Amino acid sequence: MPAEGEAPGRADGRATGGSSPPPGARGVATAYWTTGPGTGELRSEPLRAPGDGEALVETLHTGVSRGSELLVHRGGVPARVADLMRAPFGVGDLRAPTPEAPVKYGYLAVGVVAEGPPDLLGRTVFGLHPHQDRFVVPAAALVPVPDGVPPRRAVLAGAVETALNALWDAAPRLGDRVAVVGAGMIGCSVAALLRSFPLGRLQVLEPDPARAAVAASLGVNVVAPDDAADGCDLVLHCSATGAGLSRGLELLGDEGELVELSWYGDRDVSVALGADFHARRLVVRASQVGAVSASRRARRTTRERLALALELLRDDALDALVPVSVPLAELPAALVALAAGELDAPCLVVDHPLADPPLADPPLADPEDRPA
Repeated sequence: MPAEGEAPGRADGRATGGSSPPPGARGVATAYWTTGPGTGELRSEPLRAPGDGEALVETLHTGVSRGSELLVHRGGVPARVADLMRAPFGVGDLRAPTPEAPVKYGYLAVGVVAEGPPDLLGRTVFGLHPHQDRFVVPAAALVPVPDGVPPRRAVLAGAVETALNALWDAAPRLGDRVAVVGAGMIGCSVAALLRSFPLGRLQVLEPDPARAAVAASLGVNVVAPDDAADGCDLVLHCSATGAGLSRGLELLGDEGELVELSWYGDRDVSVALGADFHARRLVVRASQVGAVSASRRARRTTRERLALALELLRDDALDALVPVSVPLAELPAALVALAAGELDAPCLVVDHPLADPPLADPPLADPEDRPA
């Protein structure tokens, strides 16, 4: 594998194609690399043989985490948090990807163990790895996908783990009135988990008709932001917009709490705190999946949290979040389309060579259906 910041393949930035792998390697892997703001490409690189305690995974599917991956795609990661936001097996400097020093980023990978410890051999596993058709990682970094969870749905493990951690942070109580603002991949994952809680009220706020339809398919009450009920005990904000954050605060009852799941990257966000925010003693707190919630940290490891998220993916309704996919060869163009709003899916699935054919052609977003 290349050292951090070192470009794989040819010096001119193109894939190595038919170059011979070094002794002890397991052939060539193909991975997606961000090469500059708004640009990326597939590159070939030698794949080393797994050592003791490691596994070679043949990838079936990866998922695109729209929030963080599109920030990396457009070069929107602030320098002060670039190191904090690194993915476990990512490569490169998130602050300044270039063709000579590209970035390999991503963390939603599902595949089959082709080489490794006997207890994992042949098993379908989830790992926090970028978009790459074959990869080698420590076996301890892989978590088996439970029976009854299709590999395509398993790419949602990272989103459901984020939602699980947020609910550990938020601690909803019996009879609570709760609102989830934003019906993207994270918002829908939060709503899917909350619908099993004994709440007094649960509403999902979403202005986009297509996203609202996805959330409604989960069996939750979806409303336009202006139609949401106020007096909430708890609001979970997932829209990554200042308007959504402001509306979430408006919906809180006195001394209510808003849990912020959005990452805005280098974007400034304005929110009105000069009206009744202070007088009504409202609370805003962040939830981020990089560490286990403080309420569970003494009793849960990150691996246990991820394993629980995978168990929660037995819910067939969550297939609504992975409706479309593209082949790995089309990922560079798909990311450009996602960033431009021309392609819309809660979680875009990337099918690797061993995967089944794509479920459907990816839908292009109708500009007339997008919120202003």
